[in-house]
Amino acid sequence: MSKQVEVEDAVRLVESGATVALAGLISLAVPEMVLRSLGERFRQTGQPRDLTLFAPNRPGWKPEPPTGLEHFAQAGMVRRLISSTFSRRDSPRFVEMAVNGGFEAYSYPMGCLYRMVRETAAGSPGFVSTVGLHTYVDPAAENAGTAGVNSKSPDPGLVRRIEIDGDPHLFYRSMPFDVAIIRGTVADPDGNISLEGEPVSVGMRYFAMAARNSGGKVIAQVKRMVERGAIHPRMVEVPGILVDAVVVDPDSIQSQLGKYDPSLSGETRNPDLALPALPFDIRKVITRRALMEIQPGQTVNLGVGIGTGIPSVAREEGLLEHIAFSLEHGAIGGVPAMGTSANSGAFGAHYNPDAIIDSTEIFDFYHGGGLDVTVLGFAEIDRHGSVNVGWFAGNLRGPGGFVDITHRTRTVLFCGTLTAGGLDVAIEGGARPSLSILKEGRNRKFVERVEQVNFHGPTGAAKGQRILIVTERAVFQVGDTGLTLIEIAPGIRVDQDIRPFVGFDFKLSPDLREMDHRIFRNGPMGHVCPNGRHAAPGRQAAGGTELEG
Repeated sequence: MSKQVEVEDAVRLVESGATVALAGLISLAVPEMVLRSLGERFRQTGQPRDLTLFAPNRPGWKPEPPTGLEHFAQAGMVRRLISSTFSRRDSPRFVEMAVNGGFEAYSYPMGCLYRMVRETAAGSPGFVSTVGLHTYVDPAAENAGTAGVNSKSPDPGLVRRIEIDGDPHLFYRSMPFDVAIIRGTVADPDGNISLEGEPVSVGMRYFAMAARNSGGKVIAQVKRMVERGAIHPRMVEVPGILVDAVVVDPDSIQSQLGKYDPSLSGETRNPDLALPALPFDIRKVITRRALMEIQPGQTVNLGVGIGTGIPSVAREEGLLEHIAFSLEHGAIGGVPAMGTSANSGAFGAHYNPDAIIDSTEIFDFYHGGGLDVTVLGFAEIDRHGSVNVGWFAGNLRGPGGFVDITHRTRTVLFCGTLTAGGLDVAIEGGARPSLSILKEGRNRKFVERVEQVNFHGPTGAAKGQRILIVTERAVFQVGDTGLTLIEIAPGIRVDQDIRPFVGFDFKLSPDLREMDHRIFRNGPMGHVCPNGRHAAPGRQAAGGTELEG
């Protein structure tokens, strides 16, 4: 007997009041047909209602026609949301409901949510970790209380602080699922699921195990069916014993690109991958300085924003093949798709990956300290080096994997402009390059107090992490006493171009120096060494003494 059913029959497995685990990342591995059918059923019948949605990533990539979470943007359909990331661009109606109290809504670190799924699958009450200590998710932290994103979101009791041998830890409670809705490429009549064409797996197997061991149901959407026994056992990502219903959608897309690319799933390699050079502007200046902190052979995570340009600059400098890129969505090796010209409809995937493992497992690697370097953006930074990316100026984004990635990475690079909103900068190359501010940005990013702490600077410094804040005009290092200015761009004056736009006092390094001049010249920089020790000599900012490289 085949487990294949019509989608209308599958969604009847979702009852009112159910806790539903949703798979998918933007448009990667999203069970779109099932989510759309759920939304249609609610519009027609008012059922199922009062759902609790658990989505470590956010499914959905455009609002019209609705995709992903937008199908749930209906009054009464959702009672509670637990996620790590939000997008007004992709799910505007749903996020508006979350912000304005249309339902309870909570934001937690992505890696911790995946680990909660694994603990639920194992029948464990939860897990103990130091991930998130002293950040917004820590109930005992100074800035606690912002995991709930609206006034109708009481503390659900998912996280509490405990002590082990006198040291603080956080206990994250697991939660049962009534239904898991997952996505694969191929299924057989017994419900064995292969992800052979997918660029990510984002917890599929763990979702299915958690729902099954909670006494719940598993709905799987696939692109096609094959005969019983046709899937090699090593290719089965989700065993059929975990699956209750299989829905076939031959129009399932691999990514927002809308077309299948085997170099995303690792089935083939594209030796001619387009990786265009970055325009010579302040983004490239910042990216080049960040690259100088990366050594050949290191494993590097890239975040959205400035970090996406690292592969392009690394190729210019002949370093691309010597860096192992890793994203929290599971790919290792190759080139993150978000930095390529073919881009980007495949956010979260890699072209030509060496391996694709599950997000649940990659976060274990990150939590344990496996990353050498991460290059991330920032929205706000305070005097202690604490960073906010999740909620600022009324903009709800959530931290995604930010808290997890920065937890134990050896070198953490926060990259962005000193100010934002209309910033205009001129770069003069030549033998004595300089940078000048033509128009300052309207928005201050270095503030006395951040709205939400997603990275706690003092804790990072106490761990011995190397923490740099890299901007177009200044490089700060975060230490025990907060921020220290260690480099400035040539042509920049501390008292005129930096201090007035930083909302707190900071220290000047006694070894304050100019940023490497090659950063500000068009064309490849040449040999690049890590940690500010470069082949070309720099110049001290104070005194003008030439320094040897």
